[in-house]
Amino acid sequence: MRAVIARDRAAGVHGLSTADVPYPHAAENDVIVRVHAASFTPGELDWPATWLDRAGRDRAPTVPGHEVSGVIAELGYGTTGLTVGQRVFGVTDWARDGTLAEFVAAEARNLAPLAADVDHPVAAALPISGLTAWQALFDHAHLTAGQTVLIHGAGGAVGWIAVQLAREAGARVIGSGRAHHRDAVLGLGADAFLDLQRDSVEDCGPVDVVLTVIGGEIQDRSAAAVRPGGVMVSIAEPPGTVPDRGRAVFFVVEPDRAGLLRLQDRVRDGRLRPPPMTVCTLDEAPAAFDPARRRAGKTVVVVDDHSITR
Repeated sequence: MRAVIARDRAAGVHGLSTADVPYPHAAENDVIVRVHAASFTPGELDWPATWLDRAGRDRAPTVPGHEVSGVIAELGYGTTGLTVGQRVFGVTDWARDGTLAEFVAAEARNLAPLAADVDHPVAAALPISGLTAWQALFDHAHLTAGQTVLIHGAGGAVGWIAVQLAREAGARVIGSGRAHHRDAVLGLGADAFLDLQRDSVEDCGPVDVVLTVIGGEIQDRSAAAVRPGGVMVSIAEPPGTVPDRGRAVFFVVEPDRAGLLRLQDRVRDGRLRPPPMTVCTLDEAPAAFDPARRRAGKTVVVVDDHSITR
């Protein structure tokens, strides 16, 4: 089968290419998914799990990408709850070959049934960004109606979804980002916008929750904006500064079938607009990792040409 492969960690994006690789093996409780659309996280070439297995052994060359939408081609031994030919979407294991391929092996429990009225590219753009936003706001920050949340990076894929989920929950939302993201973020329902190149993070407080996809100085300064008893949740790096009389949380998103279905329901009934998508083919995917080519939202790699809508 054809796949994108990453050959050398030191080479970064320049070590990416497309090649023929072996068909994946379905372990117990796995499925093999025929990939219709897939997506990736731009920084995953820096993740240790991209290059090492769970025992710490080198596994290069590897196939990147961990979001998938497709059709089940094969069931592993003992797999239940899903059937061959069923449409599914979800997240694949960090330490196994990924989704930028014609077929991928995944744990069945990490996938959810995909409704017939949701296109594969849309489904592939949801899993990591959507689950991250949900888990940050509700599992870790316990956001409730009437609270105020500051969402850093609101114009990105995670922030795009988080703004909408927070508004649906009845929170007051302040989105941050670069000036050119202002109209889009306010259009998603944010109550205010913080221009990180002009405005002061400290001036927007006090807030009950900070969700940040940005580390470093912005993250450290954001702790001062959290009211006593509040929480700062980061997916960028472990917080170096903890809010006064509050909490600081760093986490990595976890697969969640029920969470995927919650996101899908919101897309289907119009409560959730998926992030903006840039669509490319499998052969174009290596170049899409280049930071110079990166655009806001999600890059979706379409393997089945019938799914492409440019």
